[in-house]
Amino acid sequence: MCVLLALAAGCQREPPEAALRARIAGLEAAIETRDADALAEGLAEDFAGPDGMDRDRLRRTAALAWLRNREVGVALGPVEVELIGDRATASFTAATRGGEGLLPDRAQVYRVETGWRLDDGEWVLISARWEPAL
Repeated sequence: MCVLLALAAGCQREPPEAALRARIAGLEAAIETRDADALAEGLAEDFAGPDGMDRDRLRRTAALAWLRNREVGVALGPVEVELIGDRATASFTAATRGGEGLLPDRAQVYRVETGWRLDDGEWVLISARWEPAL
């Protein structure tokens, strides 16, 4: 009986908000580790960003930042999530840094607004916009 209860508990799905927060953390890690495949995995095919940015252009923008900076980092501030059925929004600040050495040459803080959709049980990023916070 205990084994069945343990198996049943293990099979429970992660709550939607926790799954979304995990996806956001995964995208943050993909940026820091320069993992283009992991970054693309979190983007919807119909992703839309600022100034007509699509999924491919976002990947190219990330690749350009990785080429320009030997060291790249991003730190997210508190994430505010609002769930609306199979959609969600998440807002946060993102402090980015980059440079050639141990200390960053460049840094910026952005206010970020994102839109998400649940596709086949996985959250995918469908929209994002950001503006400098400072």
